[in-house]
Amino acid sequence: MTTPSKEATVVLVHGAWADASSWRLVIPYLQREGIAVVAVQNPTTSLADDVAATRRTLDTIDGPVVLVGHSWGGTVITEAGNDPKVKALVYVAAFAPDAGQSTGDQVNAHSTPPGLGGVTPFGEGFLKMSEASWIANVAQDLPEQDARVLSAVQTPLSLTTFSDKISTPAWADRPSWYVVSSQDRAVSVELQRDLGRRINAQTVELVASHMSLLSLPQAVANIIRDAVNHVSEG
Repeated sequence: MTTPSKEATVVLVHGAWADASSWRLVIPYLQREGIAVVAVQNPTTSLADDVAATRRTLDTIDGPVVLVGHSWGGTVITEAGNDPKVKALVYVAAFAPDAGQSTGDQVNAHSTPPGLGGVTPFGEGFLKMSEASWIANVAQDLPEQDARVLSAVQTPLSLTTFSDKISTPAWADRPSWYVVSSQDRAVSVELQRDLGRRINAQTVELVASHMSLLSLPQAVANIIRDAVNHVSEG
């Protein structure tokens, strides 16, 4: 996939217990504005594996990139975003660890949100999110049937993934945007607000569940577009 001009390509990285279809409602808004976009399908087996999957996509793009991460995907873009093609980062209810810090470190720094109480073992060495927690805590502003579908298609998460640490945080030297979900029950809202300040991001707060990319896709797409415009104008 290539971009014929200096217009940035958007690369979308999904979160834990999810897949690339999480972005299915955001993508059309971007495409209608002529923005090139591709969503990464991460295995969520480790930070290294997800970074490798993201870098494979970055390697196919000729031109600047706006790298976007939802939830756990924020940790992935924090590491993968060190690629020189990446000119801006967008975090959507996402983690953004510092050097030597893991996602688990950031989770443990705040009160545990109720959504994580729905995490259950899945075979040996993996975890899944219960259907009940998807409905009540992760996607509570979506129709219940939609939350059930998200539960059915989720990708298992390796037990060790949230312990993997960042080496160099890409947000340290790139412009960033942060989308806070004020009704989030899966990632601490206070953590999100703290991270927006810490990484010096342009922060927007949406009245949404953790799945703002499905409940308010146009609003999320508009923020991503702002980052694209910033890169293109720069």
